[in-house]
Amino acid sequence: MDARDQQDWGVSIRGDDFGQDALSRTDERADQAFSRAAGAPLIDGNHVRLLKDAGENYPAWLDAIAAANDHVHFESYIIYEDETGLRFADALIAKAREGVSVRLIHDWVGGVGKTSRRFWDRLRAGGVEVRCYNPPRLGSPFGWLSRDHRKMLAVDGKIGFVSGLCVGRKWEGAPERGIEPWRDTGVEVRGPAVAGIERAFAEVWAIMGEPVPEHELPGADEIVRAGDVKLRVVAGVPAMASVLRLDQLVATLARKRLWLTDAYYAGLSTYVEALKAAARDGVDVRLIVPNATDILFLRPLSRAGYRPLLEAGVRVFEWKGAMLHAKTAVADGSWARVGSTNLNIASWFGNCELDLVVEDTSFAGEMEEMYLRDLANATEIVLDEKQKLRAPGGTSRRAAMSGGGGSLGRAVAGAVRIGNAVGAAFTDRRVLEPVEARLMTGAGILFAVLAVVLGLFPRILAYPLMVVCAWLAVGLVYRGCRLYREGKRKRRY
Repeated sequence: MDARDQQDWGVSIRGDDFGQDALSRTDERADQAFSRAAGAPLIDGNHVRLLKDAGENYPAWLDAIAAANDHVHFESYIIYEDETGLRFADALIAKAREGVSVRLIHDWVGGVGKTSRRFWDRLRAGGVEVRCYNPPRLGSPFGWLSRDHRKMLAVDGKIGFVSGLCVGRKWEGAPERGIEPWRDTGVEVRGPAVAGIERAFAEVWAIMGEPVPEHELPGADEIVRAGDVKLRVVAGVPAMASVLRLDQLVATLARKRLWLTDAYYAGLSTYVEALKAAARDGVDVRLIVPNATDILFLRPLSRAGYRPLLEAGVRVFEWKGAMLHAKTAVADGSWARVGSTNLNIASWFGNCELDLVVEDTSFAGEMEEMYLRDLANATEIVLDEKQKLRAPGGTSRRAAMSGGGGSLGRAVAGAVRIGNAVGAAFTDRRVLEPVEARLMTGAGILFAVLAVVLGLFPRILAYPLMVVCAWLAVGLVYRGCRLYREGKRKRRY
């Protein structure tokens, strides 16, 4: 990373061209921009460890739970009632029986069809405090649209984990049956930033009942430094779009590389335009998405968004293995994001999400090395047969591995050690299918069928609409009465 890169990312630099006052102002402006976009301050003094897949994440989580002395805070969109989920349940119950405060948040929609009431009752009987985020309620007909999509664990204010992994056998795979684990990424944190992770949990916990006692939530200044890494804990909540603002800012500031991985890509036009503008300006913008997905209707929507990206020079790759579930970004070997936020409207606007934004060249270098390894198991999507037979201009293997000096040398050396990773991605290409035409044709046929059915049987539409209107009416009256009673009570006292 050269001096201009460091200046843009707000990293401290030294050189004859910049006075100390100018440096301070540049750093302050960059830090202020990121703090405002993310709604999160930059926290110094941390140690971070990059964790790949369940094979590295789950053992670290279970070790941390086993070492707990005061409290365990665990928040997961889905905990499957399978052998993996039961293993975590046993670990949590064991700590609760030792007198450790164990609190667990799960999402109502996430658990539907995956976890029974018996599973949660067993945890409660074992001493674990369990709260369910946003189950259907009479006074909130559309409340179910907001989900707690976070995946985090924090123990004793000493160690925290933020990732894209839920808890289930899918993430571990079944090697004995030839089933690969899901590809996912997480981060272990030690140091003052753990306080931010704990506070993020406490905010959601308080929505559903009594808050976490204040003495169990140490401030960042009360936690001993564990390293020199600076990071932000970005706790997204519905309608705030913190990560969307942050990602757009990163796309604007990136000078050489912006490498993205996403499980359920369906980019908004504003974000797509930011990526396109970066690519047209010469930034190496890449996006790895899954080929196979557990949400079938999202796959054609994702593919329908490839063409504008490809036409602008963004490179799109599809993962060839089992489900790719990671949500990561790395830019210019100096900035990286890992967490639960997908590049789609549900994550940006509808969900509670949690991400770590790490501003550290060493960690970003590790992320770039991991990205290059992932490219070895991905197929590039191109616009036409000519691009299938040759690498697009400016994207030779040498170009992919150079593109930056200084602190990027570590990532470059790592890329060289990887061997044929980049070459494999360049030679394995597939021409973009006419998915937009199929999607539009299918949608047209669907609407035509609906028009015929509703014309013949109008009650099919009338009854559901009646139910929705009745639910809205009851919900609004219920909330109005509650507000009226609360107002009378306040006036009385």
